[in-house]
Order: sequence, then structure tokens, then C-alpha cells
Amino acid sequence: WLVFEALPVHLPVPRPYSFRRSVPMNLLSGEYECKLDPKGRLVLPAKVKGNLPEQSGNQLVLVRGFEPCLVLYPRAAWRVIHEKVMALDEFNEEYRQFQRNFFRGMTEVELDSINRFMLPRSMLRYAGIEKEAIIVGLGNRCEIWDPARYDEFLIKDQQSFSKLAQK
Repeated sequence: WLVFEALPVHLPVPRPYSFRRSVPMNLLSGEYECKLDPKGRLVLPAKVKGNLPEQSGNQLVLVRGFEPCLVLYPRAAWRVIHEKVMALDEFNEEYRQFQRNFFRGMTEVELDSINRFMLPRSMLRYAGIEKEAIIVGLGNRCEIWDPARYDEFLIKDQQSFSKLAQK
């Protein structure tokens, strides 16, 4: 009898997250200083508009952020978030409370012919935005901040920033 020893076989193991797959096709990025008009409308910067997914068209969804800011999602990105939140067990009190607060004030907005959209007064109050705003692209969404509040939430110490990047 011939005995064959089991040789170790090294098969490529797919990684759960590859960089190529995790980067959205339409990456919303950059930081833009903007002014609201007297009616509470904001012009979406051309570079942001140019990176919106085609399937979202001019339809966007505006929600309150976890920090004192507003979050603007393209419709396609919002669908993914909406499905995750709606998948939570409605019989669990904590999940219901989260859903209630997460969807509170959610507003669908549409860009007009010059890429403006209306920010509801209640949303402006929540974020403390009055006449000026900063739009920050974060991949699948944008945050809209009052400039002073935005500055408060930025990491000032580069060493802390570096440590956070390592986590």
C-alpha cells in the first residue's frame, strides 16, 4: 500500500471586505462653505451634485444627524439605511424608540433647476444653522453643519486623530 501524506493546501480565502468593493461608485467627498438664501434654501455644490447616483435623480432625503447636524442622503443610499432600521424588531421597546427618533423629521427634498433645496425651519433649529452652512461629503451621504458647531466637533489634536485612525 502506498500512503500519501495530506499535504497542506493553501486556497485563497476571500476577505470579507475588499477596498475595491467598499468604495461607493459615486463618492461624495469634500468640504464646502455655503450660504442659505432668505427662504432657507441651500445650493448643493456642483461637485456634490455631479457625484450623486443617477438613479437618485434630484431626489434626496434629509434627516437629523446623531450630532447637531443634518444628514443628506441620495435616495439610493437612503433605501439601504431605511431597510436596516426597519429590519429592527418592532416588538423591542429600545428598537421602537430608536426608529421613532431616527425617522423623526425625515424629509424628502428635491433639487430645483439651479440645484437648491429647502431646509425646513425645524431642521435648521436642530442643527443651529442660520445663514451659513458647511456641507461635508462622507462617501454615501453629506452632513450639513453650522460652521461654529462643525469646528467644535473636529479633532484638533493630530495625535488623537492618528490614534483614532489606528482603531
